[in-house]
Amino acid sequence: MVRFEVPREVFRDGRVVQDGRAIQTLTKIMTDEGAEGYYLGGYGHGDRDGLPRDQCAWLLSKARAMLIGEDPFDREQFWHWMWVSKTPENLLSVIDMALWDLQARWFGVPVHKLLGGCRERVKAYASTYPNMGTPKTYAAHALACKQLGYQAYKIHPYYFADPRTLTPLPGRPSHLEADVAVCRAVREAVGDDMVLMFDPWGTYCTYGDALWVGRALEELGFSWYEHPMPEYRVGAYEKLTRELEIPILGPEIAAGSLYTRADWIRREATDMTRIDVLRGGITGVMKLAAVAEAYGVRCEIHMSGFGNLQVLGATSEDTCEYYERGLLAPGYDYDVPPPYLAAIADPMDEAGYVKVPQLPGMGYVIDWDYVEAHRVTADA
Repeated sequence: MVRFEVPREVFRDGRVVQDGRAIQTLTKIMTDEGAEGYYLGGYGHGDRDGLPRDQCAWLLSKARAMLIGEDPFDREQFWHWMWVSKTPENLLSVIDMALWDLQARWFGVPVHKLLGGCRERVKAYASTYPNMGTPKTYAAHALACKQLGYQAYKIHPYYFADPRTLTPLPGRPSHLEADVAVCRAVREAVGDDMVLMFDPWGTYCTYGDALWVGRALEELGFSWYEHPMPEYRVGAYEKLTRELEIPILGPEIAAGSLYTRADWIRREATDMTRIDVLRGGITGVMKLAAVAEAYGVRCEIHMSGFGNLQVLGATSEDTCEYYERGLLAPGYDYDVPPPYLAAIADPMDEAGYVKVPQLPGMGYVIDWDYVEAHRVTADA
């Protein structure tokens, strides 16, 4: 395990700002025959946020003890052991993905080929930062994304901020009218031929609020309504899916990997399911994709990153249609790779497609000189 510093750039107060340094982590699993597997990140959005110190310690003690002396190709066995031992879900995911990377590197193929390749490129949608500015700001950004080739655009509206000043606020009240004003402005700017999605990140705390916004989204022809309410209110989601025509997408961040999401599908609390590789690893995501395919519902993958792209390369567009590219915002150059990588995971072509990485394993090309020069702790 290596922890190293990287510069942090974020979109805040309506602009891109430098926000000091962040800690990234690189988890490495090695065998006595020389095979190695890696996973970058494991804590936040995509794979750019490193593990906190206490979780690193957990990996280097309990997880290491579980793995030493075992066959590194027995991922399924480890996956079940980790659920039984109450391994934190994101750490289970990190171990699972480092092991997928290890075996794929050993065989000299990208992970999606090891899983069973299905496609080489995936449709991307532009996924925004929240609180980007006025409705006109969102509209101009959506139009710029359409001109770049994006076929679809997802709005993260106003939450934990004042829509007028963008200054921080508590999560209540929700800014329903301002959120819908953004949606109207974006639809007017891009026309009827661009797919639009909406994600208020669970900040509508009453069923009535979620229903009111959902009705507006239906009028505007949005394609899905993601995570409108807190996800522990499953009964309210059941009612919302019955009442609205627009597909509800969730759960987004609920713990429990495929087990929670399979129950939501069974209860008809969602029309489309949602997961990412930090909620059960590649193994968990592939299991849920199979459940979704069996029920005839979409399994839309949450967030960007190498692991999610490898999963998409091994699944059908009929089940997992889109890749979430972002987060994006005006003035934010998403195409610049982090300093420890030679290239980003997901360059996009003019038609709005992202190619699945083809190098062995996850597809990382790591700048080891940068990692060594900026490490904050030694390997343990």
